[in-house]
Amino acid sequence: MRTRRGWLGVMAVGLLLSGCGQVTKITRVDAGVVTDLSGRWNDTDSRMVAETMVKEALQYPWLGNFTQGKHRQPVVVVGTILNSSHEHISIQTFVTDLERELTNSQKVTFVAGKSERDELRTERKEQAMYAREDTQKAPGKEIGADYMMKGTISTILDEAEGTKAVFYQVDLQMVDLESNAKVWYGQKKIKKVIEKKRTIF
Repeated sequence: MRTRRGWLGVMAVGLLLSGCGQVTKITRVDAGVVTDLSGRWNDTDSRMVAETMVKEALQYPWLGNFTQGKHRQPVVVVGTILNSSHEHISIQTFVTDLERELTNSQKVTFVAGKSERDELRTERKEQAMYAREDTQKAPGKEIGADYMMKGTISTILDEAEGTKAVFYQVDLQMVDLESNAKVWYGQKKIKKVIEKKRTIF
């Protein structure tokens, strides 16, 4: 009987110790700090690519030519950004980064994309039915875009003996909505090498 109780005690201690062996530690860091844990596309890549490519796009002649010819800022909208990579990438985060950079540049007038426009149009329809007349926003007064920024994120993967190289390529284009002319074409490349080292006990 004592032997059985002794074994039960040992098992209980073992379970207790095994449960204490796994501790989750969470550390809050500044959002601007680079935290590249897995080697996959992350928030830093999204932000840096958006900043670099929008800056490059706004330095090309199409912007000055339009401003001088029309005597106003061009109106820009972000269209479809395709994920042609092997990873699940949050395209909406990248689109938001592009929209922020375009808006904050103060060099173009940025308008809402398709999904946002649908929501805004629904709001105006409801205002026409339910809002006080002097506060209603009339339809047909939207600002049409002159240019659309669209593009693709793609990857090339190479892997051998525990080492993996991931090559990201982001292609963006600025397209004239009236003529379909591509007035700017930009490309940004990122290459990451991920090494997994074996631990020998």
